[in-house]
Amino acid sequence: MSLKRTLNLLDATAVGIGAIIGAGIFVVLGIAIGYAGPSIVISIIIAGLVASFTAFSFAELGSAIPKEGGAYEYSFELISPSVGFVVGCLWLFAQVVAGAAISLGFASYFAAMFPVFPIKLVAVTAALILTGLNLIGIKQSTTVNNVLVIIKIAVLALFIGFGLFQMHPQYFSQFSPNGLSGILQGAGFIFFAYLGFGRIAALGEEVKNPERNLPLSVLIAFIVSVAVYVLTGLTATGLQDYRILAQSGSPIAEAARATGNFAVVTAVSFGALIATVSVLLTNLIGLSRVAYAMARNDQLPKSIARVSSRFGTPYVSILAMGVLLTVLAYALDLREAAAITSFSILCVHLTVNLSAIRLRKKMPNSGKFKVPFYPIIPSLGLVSCIILMFSLPQESWVVAAVVVIASTIMYFLRKK
Repeated sequence: MSLKRTLNLLDATAVGIGAIIGAGIFVVLGIAIGYAGPSIVISIIIAGLVASFTAFSFAELGSAIPKEGGAYEYSFELISPSVGFVVGCLWLFAQVVAGAAISLGFASYFAAMFPVFPIKLVAVTAALILTGLNLIGIKQSTTVNNVLVIIKIAVLALFIGFGLFQMHPQYFSQFSPNGLSGILQGAGFIFFAYLGFGRIAALGEEVKNPERNLPLSVLIAFIVSVAVYVLTGLTATGLQDYRILAQSGSPIAEAARATGNFAVVTAVSFGALIATVSVLLTNLIGLSRVAYAMARNDQLPKSIARVSSRFGTPYVSILAMGVLLTVLAYALDLREAAAITSFSILCVHLTVNLSAIRLRKKMPNSGKFKVPFYPIIPSLGLVSCIILMFSLPQESWVVAAVVVIASTIMYFLRKK
């Protein structure tokens, strides 16, 4: 049984915004500020520029190859099945780690508002509930996501609109405490906040008129998110000393407290819960679809590709990814999880940009959207991803290398 095309342009764009704006800006922002200080705005722009090159590549590839699986499917078809398998495993690993970290981020905000609930219990419960929602259907999931996106955008708009007029210039006096290296390290961590735009491409077979709507939704979601991120980073560092924000697990709420307005603090805390739920929801959607695509290509057990006759969802892959994500929520540190996820996704984006370059050679007349200034933009995507990878901690390199080596061995063992 095949999947159904049920998502329009608004749904697909909301999936992208829902996947992008969330734990990255509400939680990981504090970690990035610890490296960049008030120059986090420059870090956000650098990370956004690096992500923009790959966003264009995703847009062209999504228009030409509107199939489930996103980066995995592009690598499988345009580079080789072996590279596709490694990319798929690396992407699944990165998203599971990210999903577990997002669950913990949600639980931290929830426990701050309701201290009687244990963080681990809240994280597991959230993951299980959203796994259940994904089982019911993609349209139901995206309807919930659309509502969550509107709420969290409204909350961030409130924070920006209220905070911009109360910023303290003295907080910008030590603008870049760690120099260029701090700015690049901040960009490497805040790149975590841009990971979601590729989530739309993973739903290629569930988007209506994908040749038009896939590229449009990717680019619209990305542009909206960059604008929101820059204004949020500027407002936060203008409201509170960057050293205080760097030590906080809820940096936006910490910045809001500096206004002395309890209503704004409450709204921001509530918005953080909404944002992390929205990202976790789309995270599970993307995870299950890539696992589904790999199983359909005989690179994972065929049972994972089973589709529910009642709900039209790949229920086995949803359950498998949901359970794995729930288990990993017990053993993660947010800083390490963000670094590992960013590095792994940068590796995946290398292959996405390479796939975009190969697309013009292998399928020159496919798709309605074409990357401008080809092949400069995908080539810049390749180079900038590599530069940003060097700004991340060594342990993220080690973990990603282990995943690549293990998945390569798995591929050849399965082939034999």
